[in-house]
Amino acid sequence: MSAARDYGLDDDYEWARPPEGGWTADDLDKLPNLPPHTELIDGSLVFVSPQTSFHSRAMRLLEHGLLAQVPVELDVIREMTIKLDKRNRPEPDVLVFRADADAGPRQTWYRPEDVVIAVEVVSEDSEDRDREVKPRKYARAGIPHYWRVEENKGLPVVYVYELDPATQAYGLTGIFHDKLELTVPFPLTIDLTAINRRPPVAPPPEGTTSAE
Repeated sequence: MSAARDYGLDDDYEWARPPEGGWTADDLDKLPNLPPHTELIDGSLVFVSPQTSFHSRAMRLLEHGLLAQVPVELDVIREMTIKLDKRNRPEPDVLVFRADADAGPRQTWYRPEDVVIAVEVVSEDSEDRDREVKPRKYARAGIPHYWRVEENKGLPVVYVYELDPATQAYGLTGIFHDKLELTVPFPLTIDLTAINRRPPVAPPPEGTTSAE
């Protein structure tokens, strides 16, 4: 089976050929027919494997937990890229960013100074990137908080890192198994054992019925 077919493309699909010196962050919005969630790392395109159930459910759990508890000046979004520099534009699985950085419905990336937390859920093909490459780049770009999520017996384990501005490197501040409970960068509690539960559904507005 061809690599193209692995991504749902025709066998005669021609992969983009990089220019001398590699791709740039701005190229990512212009290249046609890229597979979903393509990232740029050191000028090279990185294609991701199909998501596992754990990966999708972990993202959903963290996204909904964060949305329910972030302060009003912050917002949460999944799978948006950060333009770290000319040759690096990774796509964290979940982002907490400054709400005033929202530039409208056609926005495709955020600046690192707009990002408060970058979250990566580790997949089999992303272990080196999520454990080593990306945290170094996020730290150098000044993103204050990084979370790495690993799977253990079907449940998420969250490794929480905080940036040391003096060294521009992350320090591990906690490893959370059943409950993620933090006071920084804002008070937060997420039940990690709830990964397979459906998020609560808001009731309809008063005076309406389910048929409306």
